Amino acid sequence: MRRSVTVRVVGPMQWIVYPALIAIAATVALATPVELFGLNLPEPILPMVLAFAWPLIRPSIVAPAVLLGLGLFLDVFWFAPLGMWALCLLAVYGAVLLSRVFLAGQEVRVLFVWYAACTAMAFFIAYAVIGLRTGTAPSLLALLGQIVPTLILFPLANIMIERFDDGDVRFR
Repeated sequence: MRRSVTVRVVGPMQWIVYPALIAIAATVALATPVELFGLNLPEPILPMVLAFAWPLIRPSIVAPAVLLGLGLFLDVFWFAPLGMWALCLLAVYGAVLLSRVFLAGQEVRVLFVWYAACTAMAFFIAYAVIGLRTGTAPSLLALLGQIVPTLILFPLANIMIERFDDGDVRFR
């Protein structure tokens, strides 16, 4: 007697669309002018988590298109040069996609080091674009104020990778 096998299908809505919408909503929420103990809310680059996790979960044609849209949203929302954050996010996606074979199955510390390196690369690209566009160097303290909260978001990327990595048994 054959037993039926339960197939848990994880489609693009679960691992691409919903996280992208959450990233947009959280970006807008963190941009509110709230002050706690004299400090403003941090403004991390939330789509950086997605740009790191998506190529490790499953390479897709949809993911870079969504990252392009998220990057353009960040550019318009923060009045950055159009295409800057899209370029940064796609560079991270490409770097992780190229190193996917090496990163598959690695422990969390290795993934964090690679996430930190990709985040540094993205912020270096953004720093260079802003510097070349304005002719002056951006504030390093402001840059650090955005890098640190973005690095702190790594557990979200790790949770996404663990949750959706083997979500669809058809791809094993």
